[in-house]
Amino acid sequence: MSHNEMLAMLSLVGMFGLFCFGFPIAYTMLFAGVVFGFLGIGWKLVSYLLTVQFYQVMNDSVMVAIPFFLVMGYLLEGAGLMERLFSAFQKLFAKLPGSLYMAVISTGTLFAAATGIVGSSVNLLCVMAEPTMRKGGYDVRMGAGSIAAAGTLGILIPPSIMLVVLGPMVGVPVTDLFVAAVPPGLLLASLYILYSLVKCSIWPKYGPPLPPELRPSSGAEVVKELFVGAIPLLLLILSVLGSIMFGLATPTEASACGAFASIIMVICYRKFTWRSFAKAMYDTAKMSAMILIMIASCNFFGAVFSRLGGATYLSNVLLSMNVAPMVMLCMILVIIFFMGWAMEWIPIVLILIPLLLPVVDAMGYDKLWFCMLVAVTLQTSWLSPPVALSAYFIKGALPHWKLTDIYAGMFQYICCQLVGVGLIIAFPEILTLLARLIN
Repeated sequence: MSHNEMLAMLSLVGMFGLFCFGFPIAYTMLFAGVVFGFLGIGWKLVSYLLTVQFYQVMNDSVMVAIPFFLVMGYLLEGAGLMERLFSAFQKLFAKLPGSLYMAVISTGTLFAAATGIVGSSVNLLCVMAEPTMRKGGYDVRMGAGSIAAAGTLGILIPPSIMLVVLGPMVGVPVTDLFVAAVPPGLLLASLYILYSLVKCSIWPKYGPPLPPELRPSSGAEVVKELFVGAIPLLLLILSVLGSIMFGLATPTEASACGAFASIIMVICYRKFTWRSFAKAMYDTAKMSAMILIMIASCNFFGAVFSRLGGATYLSNVLLSMNVAPMVMLCMILVIIFFMGWAMEWIPIVLILIPLLLPVVDAMGYDKLWFCMLVAVTLQTSWLSPPVALSAYFIKGALPHWKLTDIYAGMFQYICCQLVGVGLIIAFPEILTLLARLIN
């Protein structure tokens, strides 16, 4: 190992060590890149890389989609549309065993396609579903598991912010990622629903049909609730994602139209207030700034790490293990899974994935397939105790639910998740299913 390669490895270890102590991710990467870059390649080259990487990120038109998708999500979330959606699905499934679990999962899936915001979706599902679950005698563990599973689908289902960031990192068009992500997202949601329905059909005590007083009085009431609560949101999602998938608009153009349409929808539902609009804009600006600074900092650290020879050294070490491509894939996914316990998806996508790209190319993996496996694996890590972020969102919203019960419920749906990962690995054609239908 050369002097610069040793500095590169030390920068990587030191950076992740600082993450574990709670230091801010963006500034930690900047610090590591500047210090170890200065020691290895000199200040002149480090300052050049810093300037170039920040300029490129802030000048990238694809990244403009991030604030538009965020403002679309914050507006829809703050307008209370999720409650109408949950009410519609609750009445639709009222007579079936496990109806509330299926309503939660359906609501989470559709809202994930409208917002892509995980934490707030989990909190809203908790607040909406818990009172009805308590009245209906539903199992707390399965309730927590269904909420966590449905809420985390926002990581995967377009317009996922993670996919917008991941695409440029691996050189795959965001449009292709959006098209490929829909079938796995719907597959996982279907597995969650199927599991809930089968288990509650065999053991009704876990989730009986809703009592008569909570059921709709007629089929017309169900149709009305679906038309008011679900159809407009579904049309918004189909128009935004459809324009991207059919090549009618770029992700940036479609996201801008979606943000404008969400304002119109909120006004039509009579939920618009200047206070909520200002809050949505403030949250969007804050989150967008955080994400863009993180992306620029990660790119800068990655550029310094590569200049020091760290990327080449790391890929050579992995390739020298002489293992089968499928074994290497499993090793990579396990690493991503455990890293997802300790940190957000942003540093994993922006630091680890670019470092692994030479290995991905050498092993002959399809990049689109690999990206989807990464996305599903990161979603699984959000569901996996003991450091499951979704568990703490639920505990914060419903403090009277025991953390052990929340963990136990999440384990049930992790099994569905693992089945989904196995199906994607065994049948890569799942990812091209929608693309074939479109074309």
